[in-house]
Amino acid sequence: MIVVLVVIVAVVVGLWVVVSRRPDSFRYQREITIPRPATVVFPLIDELRAWQGWSPWEGLDPALERTYEGPAAGVGARYGWKSAHRNVGEGRMEIVESRSPQTVVLSLEFIAPFAAKNVANFELSEKTGSTRVIWSMTGKNTLFNKVFTLFVDMDKLIGKDFEKGLQRLRELAEAR
Repeated sequence: MIVVLVVIVAVVVGLWVVVSRRPDSFRYQREITIPRPATVVFPLIDELRAWQGWSPWEGLDPALERTYEGPAAGVGARYGWKSAHRNVGEGRMEIVESRSPQTVVLSLEFIAPFAAKNVANFELSEKTGSTRVIWSMTGKNTLFNKVFTLFVDMDKLIGKDFEKGLQRLRELAEAR
């Protein structure tokens, strides 16, 4: 019995040491080059209704409830979503910075299936008619996140969604 207790305590202490050394913040990022000028790509990100054409989470739930508030684009534009689908959940985002045609920064609030507040950033840079788009998300690593990411590679998980969305963004921009 004592041996079992010592093993359990050692595992818990070991886990605590590993978790306490995990970073306090995270950043997930992907990028793509789109063969269109930034003036074509930027509105597809800055106008939140346009996300229906390229967001990797659109189409996962045909019954997705959407709400839009504020201006159609730019600072103050807000989008809320609610879904019973576990990969969509519930949340809202607001554009907090918009500099055409280079930057869109969004404040993200996830409500379900888990609560979190993060920041999404889109950086666009144009060179010879093509636009490099960098999509990143940053946030704080809570204790739960630190433990969860011991077992799940969030960069890989979120990265595949970012890659899918960026590819769709490219296809949508190329069709214009």
